[in-house]
Amino acid sequence: MNPQSYLDQKKEDMIKTYHDLHKLAEPSWQEEKTAKYLRERLSDAGIEIKSFENHFGFIAEIKGHEDTVVALRADMDALLQEVDGVVIANHSCGHDAHSTMVLFAALAISASGIKPKHTIRFIFQPAEEKGEGALQMMEDGALNNVISLFGVHLRPESEVPFQKASPVIIHGSAETIKGTIRGVQAHASRPQDGINAIEVATDIVTKLKKLNLNTDIPHSIKMTQIQTENEASNTIPETVKFSLDVRAQTNDIMNQLNARTIEIFEETMDETKAKILWSMEEFVPAAVQNESAIKITEEAIASIIGKENVVPVCISNGGEDFHFYTSKNPQIAATMVGLGCGLSPGLHHPHMSFNKEALHYGTKILTQTVLLASEQEKLRGELYAKQTESI
Repeated sequence: MNPQSYLDQKKEDMIKTYHDLHKLAEPSWQEEKTAKYLRERLSDAGIEIKSFENHFGFIAEIKGHEDTVVALRADMDALLQEVDGVVIANHSCGHDAHSTMVLFAALAISASGIKPKHTIRFIFQPAEEKGEGALQMMEDGALNNVISLFGVHLRPESEVPFQKASPVIIHGSAETIKGTIRGVQAHASRPQDGINAIEVATDIVTKLKKLNLNTDIPHSIKMTQIQTENEASNTIPETVKFSLDVRAQTNDIMNQLNARTIEIFEETMDETKAKILWSMEEFVPAAVQNESAIKITEEAIASIIGKENVVPVCISNGGEDFHFYTSKNPQIAATMVGLGCGLSPGLHHPHMSFNKEALHYGTKILTQTVLLASEQEKLRGELYAKQTESI
């Protein structure tokens, strides 16, 4: 059966599967039921599965004539967030939709009986929200023999409208800097005898607000958390814990932000005599465009929903750990489909919703993309295109 005809017949099953996964929402590194559900669906279709002992991520494969691999990635984890006053695991970033589409792309290709040139691998990844899942999957060999890699992400209506899609999402780099300021306690009536950790934190905020990298490339750094355990209102606080949210549209600008932030910490320690300890966590790199992968994806989108519905570029200030795959393996030709789906009010909103019709044409786009890529003689980043920083 033609894989696109298969997907036309499975529209209702696709939506049911999405709702099943939505109800199974599990936070990062705890995707046990989600993974079990997906593995069972794939195994029932006769698709080969490889699981891993230390997490719930897994890969599925449809063997080709060659060992070289075209891969399609889905993320499985949900956010842990407050919804109507209750903290729960909640799929407000669309990972349940991504898993549904990649699952049905695999089922469609398997049902078609197509024997592709390159092996097609389906990567079901944990812990994207932690920025850790892609790194773990690479450590476990998920990219072995991979020459091209594709992903998908639902996009807000303001970025990509319903019934349209983009062949590339230009995510920015993002990270969290967590730190501890240690001053000196003193009685509030004798502030000169102490070092006020809160005042040190405000010095850092003031310096960060004045930070200027003299570039038009979007970037930001701001203090988003500050906490002291001091319970006495008449005591100069000794310790403050803080978090900074750091974002940049390119990896180079992120490196500059980090370097300047470290300078600010060192300047502040010299001026205040406080001690500042910090670590850079939850980092994800910015996207790097690959023209060969984008071209294939653009062709797939045009063939499914029409050339007039191709949005050339989707620019997002958010981060995505998908880009670890290519930052660590620049020889791989890769891109992410930005899927228009009528999404509102926005990603990570506790009541995010989208038009489920997008599951159908989104899956058809992904299926066509990997089938086109699987017939390429070569598809390597260093042979097809010079990879350049986004924006």
